[in-house]
Amino acid sequence: MSAAAPPEDVTVVVATRDRAGDLSRTLPRHEGPVVVVDNGSSDGSVDVVRAEAARREQRGLPPLRLLQPGRNLGATARNLGVRAARTELVAFADDDSWWEPGALARAVEVFAAHPRLALLAGRTLVGPAEDLDPICTDMASAPWGRSPDLPGPDVMGFLACTAIVRREAFLAAGGFDDVVFFAGEEERLTYDLVAAGWGLAYVEDVVAHHHPSVSRSPAHVRRELLGRNELLTAWMRRPLPVAAATTARWLAEGGEHRRSVLAAASRLPRALRARRRPAPEVERRLRVLAERGA
Repeated sequence: MSAAAPPEDVTVVVATRDRAGDLSRTLPRHEGPVVVVDNGSSDGSVDVVRAEAARREQRGLPPLRLLQPGRNLGATARNLGVRAARTELVAFADDDSWWEPGALARAVEVFAAHPRLALLAGRTLVGPAEDLDPICTDMASAPWGRSPDLPGPDVMGFLACTAIVRREAFLAAGGFDDVVFFAGEEERLTYDLVAAGWGLAYVEDVVAHHHPSVSRSPAHVRRELLGRNELLTAWMRRPLPVAAATTARWLAEGGEHRRSVLAAASRLPRALRARRRPAPEVERRLRVLAERGA
């Protein structure tokens, strides 16, 4: 993997909450400057971050900044980190993920060679066994193909904790929004970047590692949350008949889908206020997915 570009060219932004143990393992792995946004932790996470910042300063390493908004901002905490960054490129990492040495340098080369690229989705290796995350297989086989001016297959989704963005494009698209708050926050951002004409691509030789934290919500809770946010995103960006039909179908299905609909109800007015006209290119790609039964 290339190391032609210095790590100072990319800022790593980490949003965290109550995961001091994970931070103690991952923060020392980050190359380049780091911005950590603490979402109101109460478990000593802030102490871990400050200790790592002091270690970096003593060793003359790129700096680590701590931002403390004083409350849980969910995924939008990353927006604060991006605004605080002083580099053109920003690499996201969660408190349980990190980028392989040299990956950020390679990303700098890729972005420089592809000026329309707004978001690079990296290859994600999961857990000690370093299994390929299934989403990478999906991204690599994008049914709409590969744009000639992008470095890999066009994507319509990504993992936030293993993505690198062009700061200008990310902020222009509004970053992550507080309607969905957390889980599935990548979807609406993807739609808005595509609608604006930016490129999003999967680049296999930019590698990240994700060792999922043991401190996670139960699987059924996360599925309901993902469903809620998928529905909210539909009301914000999809054609109204699509959003309405999805809502009605999920209510009729019952179970987790019905609970997702009920959870979305209180946020629906905000979603409608944030609504934009559906983008033709987004809808074209989603129709391709639907036709393939994805």
